Amino acid sequence: MTRYRTVSIEGLDIFYREAGSRDNPTILLLHGYPTSSHMFRNLIPALADQFHLVAPDYPGFGYSSMPAVDEFDYTFDGLTEVIAGFIDAIGLKRYSLYLMDYGAPIGYRLATQNPERVETLIVQNGNAYEEGLGDFWKPMRAYWQSKTPGNAEQVRQTMTPEGTKRYYTTGVKNLENLSPDTWTLDQALLDRPGNLAIQLALKYSYQSNVLLYPQWQAYFREYQPPTLVVWGKNDRGFLVEGAYAYKRDLQNLEFHLLDTGHFALEEDGDAIADHIRYFLTTHVSVPD
Repeated sequence: MTRYRTVSIEGLDIFYREAGSRDNPTILLLHGYPTSSHMFRNLIPALADQFHLVAPDYPGFGYSSMPAVDEFDYTFDGLTEVIAGFIDAIGLKRYSLYLMDYGAPIGYRLATQNPERVETLIVQNGNAYEEGLGDFWKPMRAYWQSKTPGNAEQVRQTMTPEGTKRYYTTGVKNLENLSPDTWTLDQALLDRPGNLAIQLALKYSYQSNVLLYPQWQAYFREYQPPTLVVWGKNDRGFLVEGAYAYKRDLQNLEFHLLDTGHFALEEDGDAIADHIRYFLTTHVSVPD
C-alpha cells in the first residue's frame, strides 16, 4: 500500500509517496514538469512487492509547500538542496534514481555530489546531452538570453491548459490510453496564485543544467553507473537523439525506446515496470 507522508525540510513541508519494505532496494523517483509525484501513482504499487519506492514533490509542485519566489531560491540548485535534505531526513543511504524531465538535473546533481549513494540510474526522457534539445527549446533559449515580456510570454504559453495537455498527448499511440486527470491536476496546481512566477524562475534556471552537461557526462564515464534507458521516442521536448547520446559514455547500459511521448508511464507503464524489475534484479540484491 502506498503511504502519503510529509516531512519538514528547511521549514518547508515536503510531501512524498512511499511504498514497499525499507529492507528492499530503494528507488528514488524524481518527477518532471509540469507534474508531481502523481506521475508515479501506478508505477509505485506495480513494484512495491520487491522494492522500496519514494517519490517526493519539489517545492512549488504537487502537495509540497509553495513559498513565493522572493521567499525561496527557485533554481535547480535550490530544488536539489531541498531534495538532498529530504534524502537525509528520511534516512536513505543507497538508492537507484528514476530521472524524468526536471528530475534529471536534480538527480544528476545528487549523483555527482554523492556518487557512492547511487546504485543505478533509470532514465526516462531525462536529458544530459545537447542532442536532446530540439526546436521546442527555441523560446526558452530566447528567454535565457533576454527576460523581456515578449520572451516570457512565449514561455508562459507552455503553461496554459492547452500547453499542459500537449505535454501528455504529443506522440502518443492512442489518446484513449490517457487519463485526463493528469493534465487537469497539473493545470490546477499551475494556476495557483504565484505559481506562474515560480515556473518562470525555473524555466530561466534551466540554462544552468545545460552548462552542467559536460560534468554529468564525465560522471558517467568515471563511475559507469548501471543505467536503464526507457524513453518515449516521440517526445518533442527531449528528443530521442538525447537517449542515444547516453551510449557514448555508459558501458553498462540497457536501452529501450517506447512508441509514445514525453509521459511514457501513461501509455507504457506496465512495460517500464517490467524493464525496471528485470534490470534491477540484474544489478542490485533483490529479494525473491
